[in-house]
Amino acid sequence: MEEKLHIALQKLGWTIKRAHTYDEEKGHGFIDYQHVGIKIFREIDKKAPLIVAESVWQYSHHVLAGLIAHEGPILIVANWDGTYPGLVGALNLTGSLTKANVQYSFLWSKDFTDDFFINKLQDWLNTGTVIHDYTHVQAFETTSMTAADRELAEGFAAKLQHDQVVMGVFDEGCMGMFNAIVPDALIHQLSIFKERLSQSTLYAKMLTVSDEEAHAVLDWLLKKGMKFDWGADPVNELTKEQTLEQCKMYIAALRLADEFGCDTIGIQYQQGLKDLVAASDLVEGLLNNTERPPVYDEKGKELYPGEALPHFNEVDECAGIDGYITYHLWRQLGLNGDNTLHDLRYGENFVVDGKEEFVWVFLISGAVPASHFANGYAGASSMRQPPMFFKKGGGTLRGVSRPGSIVWSRIYIEQDELWCDIGTGRAVELPKEETERRWALTDPQWPIMHGVLDGVSRDQMMAKHKANHIQVAYVDGDFEVRRAAEIKAAALQALGIKVNFCGI
Repeated sequence: MEEKLHIALQKLGWTIKRAHTYDEEKGHGFIDYQHVGIKIFREIDKKAPLIVAESVWQYSHHVLAGLIAHEGPILIVANWDGTYPGLVGALNLTGSLTKANVQYSFLWSKDFTDDFFINKLQDWLNTGTVIHDYTHVQAFETTSMTAADRELAEGFAAKLQHDQVVMGVFDEGCMGMFNAIVPDALIHQLSIFKERLSQSTLYAKMLTVSDEEAHAVLDWLLKKGMKFDWGADPVNELTKEQTLEQCKMYIAALRLADEFGCDTIGIQYQQGLKDLVAASDLVEGLLNNTERPPVYDEKGKELYPGEALPHFNEVDECAGIDGYITYHLWRQLGLNGDNTLHDLRYGENFVVDGKEEFVWVFLISGAVPASHFANGYAGASSMRQPPMFFKKGGGTLRGVSRPGSIVWSRIYIEQDELWCDIGTGRAVELPKEETERRWALTDPQWPIMHGVLDGVSRDQMMAKHKANHIQVAYVDGDFEVRRAAEIKAAALQALGIKVNFCGI
């Protein structure tokens, strides 16, 4: 990527100087800690034009301090690649810079030779800014809604504010996602209040769960038809013992949520817990599904009977707000409220029903509810998380999301206020070989959705979206998808969140 970027700039009459060197001892040239980034930025001219080149997922806080203090023009550049997802890392960084009120420009390209990239790069070199097409974005107005729908949305918001919501946060700030932390003053305005819990508490609670209880959860899943890709090598394969440990985490999470009165929870896992126990992803997918293995407290009372406990992956609190609201609003509308976040991982054009569409690869590490798959749990499987990142193993809740209408959204922070971009789209079915190709390009262990967004192009989405995550919920049956999106937008607006409607 760096070489191609150098060639592109050279053709425009510029050269680049690497701000940090390849580390022979570490065997890479990445900025791998916050303190390393701070030291590197001390040696950079604060007024110099600066390019942050993103070719893999990165931890935004490793460079955030330096970028906040930088005074010259900043350009974030991402490679368009499924295997090495710089675009995911870049979206997290741009969302974090937006929250931090830092001015920046943003570009992306497959090979850094296309006209879109070259022309926009020339603009940045000339002016220090890049202007993108935001014609798909309109401030949301309730004028097109019926009085009954407005009243429903406002009534839902009023009840939420009256009842108040407890958000269980099992450690904050996962994977450098500064954009995923909502300051208390902002979240309190929604009548949502954080219960700050430690992942060490979750681990301790897991130690109190019996083997018999864990087996009961696993037996329930097996009876539903879920498949587990078990092997004998715990270092490289998913083992039954790892799955049972995940079942204990599922029980422990529900018991702690009940003890602290949590209405929604988020487990960080990637820091700390990953060094102790198997992955949290299977747990997260189960929690997000209304139909799930029953769990009881020590006195035999079923916990959250007949309901999901909405879980926000990687403690993305913006997604946590969205997930909780969507789940309960959808249920009030008579819809299935099971929802999840995904990474905007990748995408390519593909012919769907005779028409060429840009089809996104929405992919996340396992928090997708089984109800998003065509055959529910029978259409779900669990594969071992990659050993490089998940040394304690554990499986995902994997499957292909079924075709259907969706509402997508993202809550984010800009100018110290909560905003939400919302729109409609659909999950589409691709040929099996194309699904397998996209899985092989990205992470075949993870659940996938083939997403098409209504009236929003690839480049418009990249330019405007303020996060690596996107929230999705199905709108099934005869309920009109635009109507559902507008009711949700009106409810968010009634809570004090500023809303943009994106697309058609």
